Amino acid sequence: MPYPEDEEILNLLRNEVTLERGFRLLMQTYQEKMYWHIRRIVGSHDDADDVIQNTFIKAFKGFKGFEERSSLYTWLYRIATNEALSYQKSRKAKAIVSIDDHDHYLEEKSGEDFDTEKAVEKLNKALTELPEKQRIVFNLRYYDEMSYQDMSEILETSVGALKASYHHAVKKIEARLLA
Repeated sequence: MPYPEDEEILNLLRNEVTLERGFRLLMQTYQEKMYWHIRRIVGSHDDADDVIQNTFIKAFKGFKGFEERSSLYTWLYRIATNEALSYQKSRKAKAIVSIDDHDHYLEEKSGEDFDTEKAVEKLNKALTELPEKQRIVFNLRYYDEMSYQDMSEILETSVGALKASYHHAVKKIEARLLA
């Protein structure tokens, strides 16, 4: 399991008396990762806030149907991905990530203070030019460091297809960054 708290969360959620506490712990554990995953799909902060709220509402309402065939982590990512894609399709918006947010995210990831504006502009442009599936696979693998097996469960596609999508996305991004 990606998070050691998952078993504790599941135990709390299974009990009506501790359900609310379990849901709070679920949100505390996953909210930030879910937010950034959703944000990279829908583009804006406001849209990501709407989608994450819908994601947790859907998770809360649907927990009784959670059969635990997948981890809590992959189940939530599947809900978040589907909610983000549905939201995006309903808005007919392209996923455009603001340069400032990417800059902040890259600085957090690197732990260094450096000027990334040009690189981020190129990366942002390259990401928006990717087909939707390749962009999502790239985001899950690169930013969320998700395993292909977990992605396979979330996106309901084969590991081989995901590896191919990621490979193609990386090649396209590399070509764009080196141009």
